[in-house]
Amino acid sequence: MSEKPTHFTIRDWSIDDRPREKMLAKGAQILSNAELLALLIGSGNQGESAVHLMQRLLASVGNNMAKLHTMALEKLMDWKGIGPAKAVKIKAALEVGKRIQLEIPKEQLQFSQSKDVYQLFQPVLSFLGHEEFWVAYLNHQNRVIVHQCLSKGGIASTTVDVRLLLRKALEVGATSIILAHNHPTGNLQPSRADKLLTAKIQKATKVIDIQLLDHLIVSENGYFSFADENML
Repeated sequence: MSEKPTHFTIRDWSIDDRPREKMLAKGAQILSNAELLALLIGSGNQGESAVHLMQRLLASVGNNMAKLHTMALEKLMDWKGIGPAKAVKIKAALEVGKRIQLEIPKEQLQFSQSKDVYQLFQPVLSFLGHEEFWVAYLNHQNRVIVHQCLSKGGIASTTVDVRLLLRKALEVGATSIILAHNHPTGNLQPSRADKLLTAKIQKATKVIDIQLLDHLIVSENGYFSFADENML
């Protein structure tokens, strides 16, 4: 009986099963998430390949890459075989993926339904551990002029300065706005504070003839739309 290698790496796999060779032969789209991450870290730990290590890591977050993105570096380094260098590579790759999602050409961002709004804000807000409040400023064709974070808060709330919101709207020549914030708890139901703030902003925007089209509450479980629920 042959002895088990003391350090099992991808080099011990069949050439057809190695992620690098598979990518070269068939393209990156053929690789699983675990295989892509394995290419980044290069090796696993004693008795475990990089692919198997990444499979276990992904399983710990429900095979959800977005949740892996929110995992702290310290938590990543708790895994045997993942030191500071490997942890940084994983975090950097996931951050690049997030930024690619955010770099949608502005001229393509035209809202006709709440789902369109969610697609803009989901990469930004879904998996944060704190609340953030964002505003999308739109022109008369409902195309995004600019969207930006107006405030950041704690786990349960954030403070919004309505004057800053209105000033920016006038600066960019917006004819309408859409609000979005996240609930880190995953609860999509609007709180009393959410309802009061929405009403306050809607009243203020009417004074300067700017329309509040929607307010989305975003979480990893989906979204809640004030417009869809006839709350505007």
